[in-house]
Amino acid sequence: MDSESQDSNPTKQARAGRPQLTPSMRSGSFISDHQQYRSPVQSEPPNPFGIDAVVEDLRGSSLSPFKSYSPFNGVPSQDDPPPRIVEGLSHDFSHPNCAPPKGTSSQRLIATLMYKTGASSRALSPAKLSSSSTSDIPANFAPTTNPDHFPLEPPPAADPEPLDKIYGSYVSPMCITSFLHLMSSFPLPQGATTTTSSHRCLDSQEHPLVVELTLSPAPSPDYLSLDDLRKHELIYRFEREWNVDVVLQADTLWRRHPRLVVFDMDSTLITQEVIDLLAATITDPPDLAARVADITHRAMIGELEFDAAFRERVALLKDLPATIFHQLRPVLNVTKGVPDLIYAFRKLGIRTAVLSGGFLPLTSWLAEELGIDYAHANEVVISDEGRLTGEVLGRIVGKERKQELLLEIAKKEGVELEQVIAVGDGANDLLMLGSAGLGVAWNAKPLVQMEASARLNSDSLLDLLYILGFTREEITVLTL
Repeated sequence: MDSESQDSNPTKQARAGRPQLTPSMRSGSFISDHQQYRSPVQSEPPNPFGIDAVVEDLRGSSLSPFKSYSPFNGVPSQDDPPPRIVEGLSHDFSHPNCAPPKGTSSQRLIATLMYKTGASSRALSPAKLSSSSTSDIPANFAPTTNPDHFPLEPPPAADPEPLDKIYGSYVSPMCITSFLHLMSSFPLPQGATTTTSSHRCLDSQEHPLVVELTLSPAPSPDYLSLDDLRKHELIYRFEREWNVDVVLQADTLWRRHPRLVVFDMDSTLITQEVIDLLAATITDPPDLAARVADITHRAMIGELEFDAAFRERVALLKDLPATIFHQLRPVLNVTKGVPDLIYAFRKLGIRTAVLSGGFLPLTSWLAEELGIDYAHANEVVISDEGRLTGEVLGRIVGKERKQELLLEIAKKEGVELEQVIAVGDGANDLLMLGSAGLGVAWNAKPLVQMEASARLNSDSLLDLLYILGFTREEITVLTL
């Protein structure tokens, strides 16, 4: 009776027709076992795109006849250079850095970005604004009510944000991108529409400190000459933002093949000023060394005329024994990288010269020690007793004389000025730097850095070879 009533129950009959989970089908998860049932058959099947689908789509369609292609004969056309297809990539046989078309000349610009390390890293940065001031004048008021006392120069600007501290203490990809964006803001020559660029890491691929960029074409010389471009405010700001030196040069044959390199001596080939070393040996009066050093500093930054300042300092050295020059030889501290640099130049067949505003006895000795071909400096008068008289013999090797000597040596060697490089740090080197094809301001005074065609703020003078386009591997070969 009971069994018949159970079989006739419609609810139980409906349950019997529904799918049930057997013990072997249970997964152990309540949510997985009791989720809503879904049919395995989808209403809209996927439409995979494969070779079968392509063949099916082509049924009944007309195909264009096969087009014959002539094989590449090895001579690309100038108007329509044939491409190569390798693994889906198209490689063009023509490139902006290749030789220009016949009858035209290339207008490429070489930009060498050199990251500044050590103490010289902020050499060009102006003084930071002080947050505290003792003046009662509000910041938005004029510093004086008297027009005669109004300053002619604006207050120093604050440093831009040091981006190298954010993106890396090297020439980072972001630094290169920022520089290319900066250069794209300058007008191109007439007929040019785009600028192309390529780069070489000269010292390291992972974290390069020196990167050489080739830009083609260079900005229009009708808008900005190369000299003006080097001194442009945007270039100067970029250098401070990224803590780099930017050396801009036209991509010419002479850039890679100089024949004469001329150096200043004090604070260039050596790290000291010889006349300051001489003054330091005098103890009476006790402030003599400080007075001579102050005159030297003012002359180097251009505040004093070099010739008059030199005669004044030499007069203070009166009665020093002539043997002092021999005694100072062990004291001279040769700048890092100088011996290797001179050795590399000799290997390359490049002539060298030192034109010093110091003293000939020490200059000649240092040139002989380093293997420099020419040495010119000042000659002092020595008394019969073997002491300095405080006078100078002949013309002083100042800025005009240095320029004359550079021209004389270049003429004697048969070297064009475009193949001459001059390196110096003081205001008395400016005419010499301006006469050479490339004038390099080496850890120089601010005035010299702004006037020179290239700036190099580094720990080693051997880095000069990077400006000529040599890689670290090549420099190692040259200095072995």
